[in-house]
Order: sequence, then C-alpha cells, then structure tokens
Amino acid sequence: IEELQQVARTGGMTARAVWRFFPARVEQGGGEGFERLRLFDPVTGAPAAAWDLPRQSGVGGMCLVDYVLSGDHVALFVTTAGFAIRERVERWRQDGEYLKSHAFAALALETAEAAAEWLHRKLRADWGFPDDPGTTTQDQLQARYRGKRYSFGYPACPDLAGQRQLFAALRPEEIGVELTEGDMMDPEASVSALVFHHPEARYFGV
Repeated sequence: IEELQQVARTGGMTARAVWRFFPARVEQGGGEGFERLRLFDPVTGAPAAAWDLPRQSGVGGMCLVDYVLSGDHVALFVTTAGFAIRERVERWRQDGEYLKSHAFAALALETAEAAAEWLHRKLRADWGFPDDPGTTTQDQLQARYRGKRYSFGYPACPDLAGQRQLFAALRPEEIGVELTEGDMMDPEASVSALVFHHPEARYFGV
C-alpha cells in the first residue's frame, strides 16, 4: 500500500473537483409523496435544475426540501480521483499484478471520497460556519457538523436519473467525469452530491 501511495503522490493519481452554490426554491408539484426542489443560475437567474424528491411515509416524514429556507442556497459538487486510473489498473491486471491492480482502484475510490469530505468542509466555511477547531477526524467521519451532503442512489434522493440535472447544472465533464447510459459516473472513483447547510439536516431512510 505504501508503494501505491507513493505512485499516487508522484503523479499517478490526481483529485479534481467542481462545485457551485445555487439559489434554491421549493415549488408546488412533484406528485403525491414527492416535493419539488428547483435551483437557479446564480448569475442569470434562469432555472438550472429541478428534482422531485420523495417524502418519507408516515407522520412527520422528512424530505430534503424541508432543509431549504426562504432565500436559501444549495451547493452541488463532483469530486473525482479516477483520471487515467482505469488504464493503469488494467495494465497491472494484464501483467498479472492483481493485488496491486485492485488496491490502486480501491485507493482511487477512497481518495475521491476524501476529496468530497475536504470539499464539504470548505463549503461549510464558505457558507460562514467553519468547523469548530476542536473537530476531530472521528467527528468528521461521523458527520458531526452542521449540514449534510446527499448523493443520488441513497434514500433521500434514490433516483439515479437525478444525476442528469446535476450534470447539466454543474458540467463536471470539465474535470473528466461523465454519465453512463445507466446514470452512473465514469470514472467510477467519483462522488457527486447536493449539499444543504440547515442545522437540523440529517440522514434518513425511506
């Protein structure tokens, strides 16, 4: 692993990111059991993206739109550490170095996730509520900070097709990330998210 980390540090792996804050508004529509979130271009004011997000069933069921305040903003981001990784791991696999191949691919996945955590921390600071100086790595790993980030394919926004709107608004193709026909990110070592700063934001199930 140390050998692979050195390969990464000397140009074998690069973390990239794109992010932006968008004015956000909750709108009528979305159908029964759903609520609509719409984002607007911060320069032109034109509609930039919209999603119909599910509300939990039962009394007090939550929806991501509950974390949007009047005059609020939502951030979008994509991070990746997958540039040129596929070619490298495939070359090692062809050479029979299977452990090295799998380990380097896993390292790229973890690096993309680490970049997402780093960027989320930056976004919190840009919003005006940086983490307390006493915040530990364990606190960060357990999301003990204000606000949360939500990725498509998880309970709060389960429809992977929502990636299309995110990509249209943010254009992460500029950092080398594209969508497959099944709305998965390519390269695989990439993370996308909607970020809310509401102090009561939490993760929840269906």
